[in-house]
Amino acid sequence: MDEHELMGSMKISKAVAKMAIPSVISSLVTVVYNMADTFFVGQTGDPLQVAAVSLTNPIFILMMAFANMFGMGGSAVLSMALGEKNEKRVRNASSFVTWASVIVGVVFAVILLVFMDPILALFGANAETYEFAKGYTIYIAYGAPFIIWSAAASFIVRAEGASSEAMIGSMIGTIANIVLDPIFISVLDQGTAGAAIATTIGNVLASAYYVWYFLRKSRILSLHWRDFKCGDGILTRTCSTGLPTAIFSALMSVSTIVLNQILVVYGNAPVAAIGIVFKANMFITFLQMGLANGVQPLLGYNYGSGDVKRFRGVESYTKKCCIVVGILATVLYFVLREPIIRLFIDDEEVVRYGVEMLIAYMVSGPFIGILFVNMNCMQSVGHALPATILSVLRQGLLLIPLLYLLQALFGLQGVIFGQSATDYVAIVLSIFLWRRTARTVTAARQTPDGSITSDQGPSQQS
Repeated sequence: MDEHELMGSMKISKAVAKMAIPSVISSLVTVVYNMADTFFVGQTGDPLQVAAVSLTNPIFILMMAFANMFGMGGSAVLSMALGEKNEKRVRNASSFVTWASVIVGVVFAVILLVFMDPILALFGANAETYEFAKGYTIYIAYGAPFIIWSAAASFIVRAEGASSEAMIGSMIGTIANIVLDPIFISVLDQGTAGAAIATTIGNVLASAYYVWYFLRKSRILSLHWRDFKCGDGILTRTCSTGLPTAIFSALMSVSTIVLNQILVVYGNAPVAAIGIVFKANMFITFLQMGLANGVQPLLGYNYGSGDVKRFRGVESYTKKCCIVVGILATVLYFVLREPIIRLFIDDEEVVRYGVEMLIAYMVSGPFIGILFVNMNCMQSVGHALPATILSVLRQGLLLIPLLYLLQALFGLQGVIFGQSATDYVAIVLSIFLWRRTARTVTAARQTPDGSITSDQGPSQQS
């Protein structure tokens, strides 16, 4: 199918389904991966190894922050260029994302290997966990270029309209990781190092698939160094547009650390429970995030081509889908709240805390997708700053002070409702910011016939 038909003329409901369903599947596979990795390391029965993986988790999250920045930002630049029929800019953007990911990955590897001792000490590794953490970090460092590029490449492939192929690449890496985890961790007795080896091999295989796709399947995506270009707004537009997603990933780890520090005052059971709730609640959040991320190329393409009516149609339909899916998932979780927690652990105290926390976290479940769609709309029209503000507020500047305030006012009950309270503030603020941005953009580019002028639009805005 021609990508211009999919992006520009196919029935909106069908185009959204074609783009969003593979993205949702990829997101849910990521959720399964996150659960499986912890599960298999836990099968060693050694809490020190589990602790070591937890201590080094910020490394992986930071890699994903860069991957998301390059991937989401490059996807926005590329989809707008497709809408403008600017194939040279498409090649430049795809090559930039590839080489920027590889260069940052190499820098990551060097920093981790050279400064491993102070980094692990900063993360809290002690004499008991150091060797396990070191074993994990060494192999994750070797895989850094593959981890960052394979994640970023999935966004670029999806932006071309090949959402199914992007899903396949993500699933290759994740399934390989899940299959190899028990082999390296338990059968070969590699422990935490085995988890890192499995992760690296999975991402190498995913990267190999994307190289094949770029070279054999795509008409316009490029891996060639000759197409690598930082100028013409490619570097600044990619990094600024992808910044909200990157900040979201990075601040998530910071807020988690703060939350754990607050909860440990009430004992170890709440800390264990919140870790389970985070993983369980990822299903509701990532379900809607996958929907929103999947349609981003549609939004960017139609803004770039000047079709404001179709842009609005995609936005409205996606929000309705998010609300319906969010309500259904939340109701399902409410009904099965205790069995869900018991899937992870059967300790009565932890289950009691976990059920209570899961209910608190589900409060924002029906409507959190509106936030993600509004953020992607702002990114797609080249207004990354409001989306960046929303990410910073939701995962840091608003959440962290609110956790301390609610603890002071309501104790543990206030703490566990902190994320949902923050989510609703962010949702309302996103509605206000997107409406204001939409009016500004439409007024600046509106023509007498009701369309938007197609004049490099977002790449010319500050």
